[in-house]
Amino acid sequence: MDFDLTEEQRLLKESVDRLMADAYGDFEKRKHHQDNPQGYSPKLWSQYAEMGLLGLPFSEEQGGFGGGAVETMTVMEAIGRGLAVEPYLATVVLGGGFLRLGGSAAQQEALIPGIAEGSTTLAFAQIERQSRDDLFDVATTARRTDGGWVLDGAKSLVLHGDSAQHLIVSARTAGQRRDRDGISLFVVPADAQGVSRRGYPTQDGLRAAEVLLEGVALPADALLGAEGEGLALMERVVDVALAALCAEAVGAMEALHELTLDYLKQRKQFGVTIGSFQAVQHRAADMLVALEQARSMSMYAAMMAENPDPAVRRPAIAAAKALVNRSAELIGKEAIQLHGGIAMTMEYKAGHYFKRLTMLVNQFGETDTHLRVVAAAGGLSEAA
Repeated sequence: MDFDLTEEQRLLKESVDRLMADAYGDFEKRKHHQDNPQGYSPKLWSQYAEMGLLGLPFSEEQGGFGGGAVETMTVMEAIGRGLAVEPYLATVVLGGGFLRLGGSAAQQEALIPGIAEGSTTLAFAQIERQSRDDLFDVATTARRTDGGWVLDGAKSLVLHGDSAQHLIVSARTAGQRRDRDGISLFVVPADAQGVSRRGYPTQDGLRAAEVLLEGVALPADALLGAEGEGLALMERVVDVALAALCAEAVGAMEALHELTLDYLKQRKQFGVTIGSFQAVQHRAADMLVALEQARSMSMYAAMMAENPDPAVRRPAIAAAKALVNRSAELIGKEAIQLHGGIAMTMEYKAGHYFKRLTMLVNQFGETDTHLRVVAAAGGLSEAA
């Protein structure tokens, strides 16, 4: 595999890094962005669109720029470094991923141009209170009517679900709660009658929502993909999202490591900087090793995210996420310990990176969940 970026990818990286430096270089700007009703800056979101970032993963036929998982990785790394709060994962990677990989021509035509120009946002409503890490644990139901479908159920922790204009909802059209078959996906307008949302801030500075669906009537063409076959599509899109989360974690780890090194070079004890102590240097070196391991696995995940064979793709992505999780935990904990009490003050970045990394570690499954996926596959295949 070639892990070197192309010239176009390097230019993309430089552009996104500049955007994040301008928008988030001053930590106070992040708080200002969060004060908007949406939890992020609509003006900055428009800048994403102007730079082509929102249309990046879509084909030119779909109104995008034809980028792949490596381009998404590049953007997500910059988002991680900046601690950005915009709904890129929710709208472009997840919502856009469902439309790109499973949407009908009519659905793509109706929504993808709006995503690319920044006027349409989406959220993936999948988690339920009982579901833990299992995508197939779905109690929300969708029943057929003469004119289409009626949805009933409740979804939790819908990332950016309080401001999204459309929800991608998983619902059961057949079978029992934990059956792998019988799950379907629907595009639900967030303002549809019967949809109610309660938004709240998350610990890492983003926003999420509890979504209640009570007799939500949808037309027949709201079905996304084939009826009863939604799990395979969910797994494919979530694998792409996991690769994106790996990249975001690498960006956050890199920034936190740099922040910690700067602190070790400035903080003095016993008349010398604490970074001059050998034991402290060893811990900083361990952080660097963990960071570079995570970076390599993030690149690997990006390469594997586009593999259409789930038997190859899923264990590869799971292995990458498990290792990135371990690196994130080590770097996060070491950064807090090496900083001391200042790390957990609200005015200082370190604690916010730690919170974001903690959320990333658990999003779409904690480490043990991904290790079970690798074990069930008998390890990584030779094709990976």
